[in-house]
Amino acid sequence: MVLRPNQRIKLDDTDDKLFYGLPRFVTHVDDGFIQKLTDLYRQRLEPNTRIFDMMSSWVSHLPQEMQFSHVEGHGLNQEELARNPRFDNYFVQNLNENPKLPLKDQDFDAVLNCVSVQYLQYPEAIFTEIHRILKPGGVAIFSFSNRMFSQKAIQAWRDSSEAGRVELVRSYFQSVPGFTPPEVIKNQSTAPNFLQWLGAAGGDPFYAVIAHRN
Repeated sequence: MVLRPNQRIKLDDTDDKLFYGLPRFVTHVDDGFIQKLTDLYRQRLEPNTRIFDMMSSWVSHLPQEMQFSHVEGHGLNQEELARNPRFDNYFVQNLNENPKLPLKDQDFDAVLNCVSVQYLQYPEAIFTEIHRILKPGGVAIFSFSNRMFSQKAIQAWRDSSEAGRVELVRSYFQSVPGFTPPEVIKNQSTAPNFLQWLGAAGGDPFYAVIAHRN
């Protein structure tokens, strides 16, 4: 196991579905982060493939010019998911209650997760599921910054530095046999911390951890 029991604790341990019960039609990172993520998807995803966008919302940040054969969405708020124009289908599920994905084995070319990995209490189970649903050679891309709903982030994430969080996500991939060695992309912020928290342009650091199913 990657995490000890105390590292999975959240400050707010009420049902996650209550916290996400009201839609939030906002983006949780700045425009610079979003542009970096869209560019990364443009480089790493192939058109006309099957995409699973997990822990998503009303926007997926996929390149507008790229078309995919199927985009499956997942999240905790029905209204947000219904508004996402890229989804061909979506479902609502609390992965901290039930990590088993209702998806077929080896059915997706890519699994995406944007600024949500910090909320997973049982990442070992989730990353096992990601491996199961990916086709051989399929890619998983986890992106994150330094922003979070601190009351819903696990203690291991809250207690870590930004570098430590990168290593944490790397360890999630490494806990599952069958992933390639994780690749890390880092674009640290050039803005002072107080400007980052004020949402200054270019203020959000960008991190991505990427691995393929062998």
